[in-house]
Amino acid sequence: MKKKKVFGWIMYDFGNSAFATTIMAAVLPIYYYDVAAKGIDSNLAASYWGYSQSIAVLIVALLAPILGAISDFSSAKKKFLRFFAYMGMIASVLLAFVGEGDYLFASVLLILGTIGFSGGNVFYDAFLPEITDERSIDKVSAAGFAWGYIGGGILLAINLLMILKHEWFGISNATLASQLAFASVGVWWFIFSLPLFKHIQDEKKIIAKRNQSYVAIGFGRVANTFREIKQYKQLLLFLFAFWMYNDGISTIIKMATIYGRDINIDANSLIIALLVTQFVGIPCTFFFGWLASKISAKKALLFSLYVYLGIVILGYFMSSALHFYLLAILVGFVQGGAQSLSRSIYGRMVPKNKQAEFFGFYGISSKFAAIFGPFLFALVGQLTGSSRLGIISLVIFFIGGIALLKFVNIEKGMKEAQ
Repeated sequence: MKKKKVFGWIMYDFGNSAFATTIMAAVLPIYYYDVAAKGIDSNLAASYWGYSQSIAVLIVALLAPILGAISDFSSAKKKFLRFFAYMGMIASVLLAFVGEGDYLFASVLLILGTIGFSGGNVFYDAFLPEITDERSIDKVSAAGFAWGYIGGGILLAINLLMILKHEWFGISNATLASQLAFASVGVWWFIFSLPLFKHIQDEKKIIAKRNQSYVAIGFGRVANTFREIKQYKQLLLFLFAFWMYNDGISTIIKMATIYGRDINIDANSLIIALLVTQFVGIPCTFFFGWLASKISAKKALLFSLYVYLGIVILGYFMSSALHFYLLAILVGFVQGGAQSLSRSIYGRMVPKNKQAEFFGFYGISSKFAAIFGPFLFALVGQLTGSSRLGIISLVIFFIGGIALLKFVNIEKGMKEAQ
């Protein structure tokens, strides 16, 4: 295990997780609902947020496997990671210019920022098998998520204080404080990406002479990967399971705050609850890394998914800030563990020299999955005028994912990869 490379890799998660906390999960959903979408029906505000999320992840899903294949061919994972990271950083800063009624502008920037965040993570994830080994992959993956919780949580805490006590900072109102919070995400993300850009390099590969455009090569390799992936039956089965349960997880992450706002939980309670999630997640993510070493990664992942199933059912009956706090604690308990174990299980079964390409498929699985949850949530909310039926519909994704995961044989998948 290469310490400087691992440090740089972990610090990138420390930095870019601020986008997930402040923009995707906590501050922007409330700002979008109360400020950017001011003047339109409240149910439509929640629906437009959901549709914006679906559009963003659809674009990322279509790009991810192509970009992964191109980066494998050209040994350019770092170059693509830098491009998408800068896109996310710039979109975050530009959100500071969103004012009342600017929900279309906010949606466009959310889409661009999400493309930058998620597109960059395709290449970020693909570095994991290169900087670690079989013995440490679970712990390093968990450490990335745990330090992501810390970094995202620290900036969210600062932003929360800035919004709630804006006069302490010489800021005239909470709206301006929120706008400055968005800009701070871009700056924070940039600073903590620097160790990765300094210490991690693409592995040198012998590359055949190129007689096609990278786009043609990318499409060609994606088509080839679609044919090849059928050889890796356990990997493919895991992807289907991941597709199902990750839809539920990603929808909870992206829609929980605006759902809480739609059922009249006050904005301050929502942001504080998201902060609670972050700091509960820090030790619990490390806990799941330890638990995997004791009972196996698959059993630890299944345990986290059963907890998520309970979260969705309890979320349907939620009616007060106290309920939201309790659910926030439960989400913090399992969120990092479920994500880090999914990534490390997949990493074990990926064929060597195809990390970026196959992590592109991992990306497309998670991103295509993430389209349907927010879309269903938005559609149900728009058609029924209530978000509660939308949240309870997520049980099908967790039940389906659990059922498929039970059939995955990780040891057999590792042999298939070799």
